Amino acid sequence: MLAWVVMLTLAADSLTGDSLTVADSLFRQVEYKGALSRYESLLERSGEDTDILWRMARLYVSMGDILPRQEREPIYRKAEEYSRRAIAADSLRSEGHTWLAAALGNLAMVVSTEEKVQLAREIEQELTTAVELNPEDDVAYSILGSFYRALGNVSWIERALANIFLGGIPSGGYEESEEAIRRAIEIAPTVLRHQFELALLYMDWGKEEEARAALEKAATLPVLVASDLPTQERIRELLAVSD
Repeated sequence: MLAWVVMLTLAADSLTGDSLTVADSLFRQVEYKGALSRYESLLERSGEDTDILWRMARLYVSMGDILPRQEREPIYRKAEEYSRRAIAADSLRSEGHTWLAAALGNLAMVVSTEEKVQLAREIEQELTTAVELNPEDDVAYSILGSFYRALGNVSWIERALANIFLGGIPSGGYEESEEAIRRAIEIAPTVLRHQFELALLYMDWGKEEEARAALEKAATLPVLVASDLPTQERIRELLAVSD
């Protein structure tokens, strides 16, 4: 009897693994509806499995990124929910922290100034935790680079007002952004987002030659998520303007 139980358990584990592989493949093919159905089915069978939960968070972030701006907030809220559940299931896995930061970073674009400041502190904390848990987490480094670029674009007046009325915002700027994004590129050199974020940083920084070089490199990289398609179009437009 025990042997049958073991065999059935191994078969179930194999099926889960195969199904997760299929779901991941659908995600990579930008078949988000199919991937969502697969992940949801797996989650129903497995309970609070952190490997599925953080993937759900990643999927919702990716789906939100391609929606009209006015429709994004509830999708990013779902990403936040799943990432927090992933962290609750296993706080020592970096992915939950990374995708929570991604969800909160996107939400920061659509909330009040006071909530933006509150989110900024949590975003920095989650990204710091992610890279401490996994120094090879390129996504966390890339988002950290975007975060520091945003801080670099905050004027001293805005910082002073935030310090007076909102308890202050994290420190950091363009140099920290460059360091983080270059680390992301070092880990995953073919990810379009990383290279494009480097280009945006150099544009904000006033480094035109470096920005163009980064854009030209980004133009050669493959589409990995749906949001890469509009990013490719924007790269072409920016290169045309700089000709």
